[in-house]
This record gives sequence, structure tokens and C-alpha cells, in this order.
Amino acid sequence: MRRGHKDLRVWQSAMLLVEDVYRLTSTFPSEEKFGPTSQMRRAAVSVPSNIAEGSARSGTKELLYFLGVATGSLAELDTQLELALRLEYCTEIAAIHSRLDEVAALTLALMKSLKDKA
Repeated sequence: MRRGHKDLRVWQSAMLLVEDVYRLTSTFPSEEKFGPTSQMRRAAVSVPSNIAEGSARSGTKELLYFLGVATGSLAELDTQLELALRLEYCTEIAAIHSRLDEVAALTLALMKSLKDKA
């Protein structure tokens, strides 16, 4: 199996985002284990997973589709981070927002590059 996705900077950054989210959610109240904790972790994991799946597909069109799904998961995670802040499950999410913004910018740049080549 080809593992070219591991060479993509966007995938590498997305994996760091997942680690950040897992660390953050490990501090959430235990009663939220099946609520925000689970939702945030799933959304975060979805980002590098979709990048990997798209890069393993046969064509640019499929990669663009999965990058779009990853972008949607980033928006979902952004919303969940905001909710966690409002519910006071955490007090500081600037570092994660910064990483999320980086992943979003890299994803959009890759999408633009692929569209320009097509």
C-alpha cells in the first residue's frame, strides 16, 4: 500500500490537531465522555482520515471530494470548540484554533492547487 499521505504537510498538521484535541478533551468533565468529548474527537480524527483516503484514491476529483469532507470536519470541530469554551469546559483554545486555522489554510491551498492543475 502506498502511504503518500504521510508526506503531505496538511496530513501531518492535521495529525497534530488530533493530538491537541485529545489532550484538551481529556480534561473535560467525565459525564461529557459520550457528548462533546466524543464528537470533538471524531471530527478531529475525520480530518487526517479523509485526507489519507482521498490521497489513496485514483484521481484528483476524488481527492478534492475528500479534502472537502475534511474541510467540513474542520468547521464542525471549530463549532464544537466554541461550545466547549461557552460551557466552560476549557478556558483557552487559542492554540488549537491556531492549529485548526493552519490545517484549514493548508487544505484550501491544496484544493486550489489541484483545481488550478485540472
